[in-house]
Amino acid sequence: MAMEQPFDWRQYDRRLFAAAAIVFPAILLLGFARTYYLRFAFDAPPIPRNLVHLHGALMTAWVVFFVAQVWFIRTKNHRLHMKLGLGGIALATAIIVVGFFTATAAAKYGSPSTPPGVPAIAFLVVPLVDLLMFAGLFGAAMYYRKSPADHKRLMLLTAVNFLPPGLGRIPFEPFVSGGVLVFLGIPTVLALGLVALDTWKNGKLNKVFLVGALILVASYPLRIMLSGTDAWVSFATWLTSWSA
Repeated sequence: MAMEQPFDWRQYDRRLFAAAAIVFPAILLLGFARTYYLRFAFDAPPIPRNLVHLHGALMTAWVVFFVAQVWFIRTKNHRLHMKLGLGGIALATAIIVVGFFTATAAAKYGSPSTPPGVPAIAFLVVPLVDLLMFAGLFGAAMYYRKSPADHKRLMLLTAVNFLPPGLGRIPFEPFVSGGVLVFLGIPTVLALGLVALDTWKNGKLNKVFLVGALILVASYPLRIMLSGTDAWVSFATWLTSWSA
């Protein structure tokens, strides 16, 4: 009788992150094609501010950074991966700063990205918590950079964190009519599903991965509940006063 081959977790990791490096940019490209990347081919409204272009450029750079880092690990180019990681800290910082002012400007002056029927000042909680979660997940990934298993899974969650804006803009059903159930529900299922799959495949639970996923998922209903409160409206109004 042939002996059962042991599970190759390295091969599993390579396949998982290769899939993420394809799906992550594909969703964002599909979501933002009509309004940003390929807007010249559609009857899309003009970009209201140059700040939006800067935000778009930085987010595009982050997608390229994520894909490049996956490729460097897959090709065992660890030295270049670590060097590029230092540049990722500067890029992440720029994303947070520019993202903050882009979001507050959209709340103050209005933006096509705000869902119909939702006050812009209330919706501001969504992108700001996205940035807060990104800062926390990426910061934790840097803290655990000497623990590859934890580091890479936290980086995977940064990609999941940035999926809602792309999912909410995909111009096909059920994405158009699905609303919050789609653009927050899919990342929820994906984050928890990845933890479950990872646990099953590796035969053990990665606690850092679980905690990161639970915090991300818990932020979704919390931001919705917070958005309608008087306290948030007052705070968000004060924040928007910093926008030019």
